[in-house]
Amino acid sequence: DPYQIVPGGVTGIAMMLNFTFPQIPIGTAILVMNIPLFLVGWRVLGHQFLVRSLIGTLSSALIIDALSFLPFPKVDTLAAAIMGGILGGAGMGLVFSRGATTGGSDILARLLKVAFPSTQMGVLMMLVDGCVVLSSTFVFGSLNNGFYAVAGVFAAMHVTDAILYGLNVQWTVHIITEHTKEVNQAIQSKLDRGTTILTAEGGYTGEPRKVILTAVGRQQISTLKRLVKETDPAAFIIVNKAYEVLGEGFRKYDKNRV
Repeated sequence: DPYQIVPGGVTGIAMMLNFTFPQIPIGTAILVMNIPLFLVGWRVLGHQFLVRSLIGTLSSALIIDALSFLPFPKVDTLAAAIMGGILGGAGMGLVFSRGATTGGSDILARLLKVAFPSTQMGVLMMLVDGCVVLSSTFVFGSLNNGFYAVAGVFAAMHVTDAILYGLNVQWTVHIITEHTKEVNQAIQSKLDRGTTILTAEGGYTGEPRKVILTAVGRQQISTLKRLVKETDPAAFIIVNKAYEVLGEGFRKYDKNRV
């Protein structure tokens, strides 16, 4: 706020209101503007979402107003934008991971997630916040601050997605080998992971082949590759990072998760 770098969303709109009308506290403006968003969120996402988000919004708004009375450190403007984005993104990632929001554009992004479930939360937030950031360049009359705000929102987006999706990395692996039975047994007995045997056909030879499909955690991927190569040095291994793995041995489905 002291550097007039908006983080996007309702908080950014509240900052612009406070700049135009200094008698309106930022936290109070955030609470008032969140009322219609909460009503829509309650209808679409349920009462548990409402209660959790209300806690997040109240605590966020109160702390913003409380900290506004404290002196702020003098740092480079770009550093303020990036560090603010990183800290804000980390907070939003933690809140989203529990099926809640801190209100404002978080709720709007969460509602958009219902309509576009394949789009990551960070990207949806970037789209929403981008409109607010663009508006701030006219309100504050500073194109530079608008660019700084974009850097902050970009940092927040990546940190949010890293916490939501990147800290629980899983891998799916396809293994093509002449020793299907031995490799399959090694995976099941030594890694305690399930496997699926797919029927395939060699594209060049036309001969029938078996392909082993399995999913492992990041701690097991190096062990899996070693086991396969020890059993069959000529094995062909394809490793893909999985967006999410649901099922036995992995995460259970939770409708509140994003």
